[in-house]
Amino acid sequence: MHDMNGSRGFVRRLAALTRKEFRQLLRDASNLAIGIALPIVLILIFGYGMSLDVKDAPVAVVLDDASPAAYDAVAGLRLSGAFRPVFVASMHDAVALLERREADAIVRVPADFSARLGAGGAAIQLIVHGAEASRAAIIANYITGALAQWPQRRLDREGGPALAAEVLPVISSNGAVTIEQRMWFNAANTSTWYLVPGLIVLIMTLVGAFLTALVMAREWERGTLEALFVTPVRPVEILLAKIIPYFTVGMVGLALCLAAARWLFAVPMQGSLWIILLASMLYLFVAVGMGLLISSVAKNQFIASQVALLASFMPSLMLSGFLFDLRNVPAVVRWIGNALPATYFMELLKTLFLAGDVWPLIVRDCAVLAGYAVLLLGAARLVTRKRLD
Repeated sequence: MHDMNGSRGFVRRLAALTRKEFRQLLRDASNLAIGIALPIVLILIFGYGMSLDVKDAPVAVVLDDASPAAYDAVAGLRLSGAFRPVFVASMHDAVALLERREADAIVRVPADFSARLGAGGAAIQLIVHGAEASRAAIIANYITGALAQWPQRRLDREGGPALAAEVLPVISSNGAVTIEQRMWFNAANTSTWYLVPGLIVLIMTLVGAFLTALVMAREWERGTLEALFVTPVRPVEILLAKIIPYFTVGMVGLALCLAAARWLFAVPMQGSLWIILLASMLYLFVAVGMGLLISSVAKNQFIASQVALLASFMPSLMLSGFLFDLRNVPAVVRWIGNALPATYFMELLKTLFLAGDVWPLIVRDCAVLAGYAVLLLGAARLVTRKRLD
């Protein structure tokens, strides 16, 4: 009987506190703006404004050989849509364009191109501006791919084994090997498909950790939490009442992000939607637990916001594999990145969106996220109880 009354009292107090938190959340427009409007703004800004794709890149084209074969060889630059070829008279003019950054690359067809074509020794020179290493690598790959299409286009148009023996060695480095390139899980090599799942991780981090830390710290400053502490409610009831509204707001933000990813940016969703929701819920518990722990320690809005940014958002942005591959960084940085829960959610979400349900990865990453959620929420409860004592 005592346990039943205790359980009923727990549910009644929790429901009353949760209603109070929801009302407080709905009264404060800034909280709703951060929780719901911010995800929409961020995913639109980053989704449309941030791209690693190359579009309309100016390329200086020097045709020292004015034969039809030479023109045909560089026609792929116009067809790709990624480049804006600018035909110049000499290599001197092309270098001048490159130096003024009016061209990102130079494609030069030498004077003996046609003469060497039949012997398999023809070559096309490619020079790329290397000031931005990643962009230079992308442009070099794009141009190589555009030029490599020429032999196949010519074969399709004119055909014949004699012609095949003439044109296929042109792009191949040794004249005997044809490289068949294919990209799995993102055949179009669209950077948006990689970026949007990563943006969802950042938005969930921002909404869960930053918003929760800020709101709790505000209550500490105003003394409203101390007022609750003198009532019969338990610390765990206060924490649960805080978690439920902001967890709900985070899930609404997630739903908006998933809708934008699917219908605005056409990101494929190869994996199960339910697994994506489960992983997102686990990570949201982690983020909310982090926010509760930060606010319980800081108890000041300014300090809590700074700590939340430094401890949650910035590491998630820089060290979770969103901007660069963790395998290419020093070991110390890689260890720090591997200690972040955002790294596992980032890996899991990208895999679920682009590759599908890879169960060993799902089990491992969900277990890690569940462990972090238990650890952080338990620590938040421990710290809050100590303050009550």
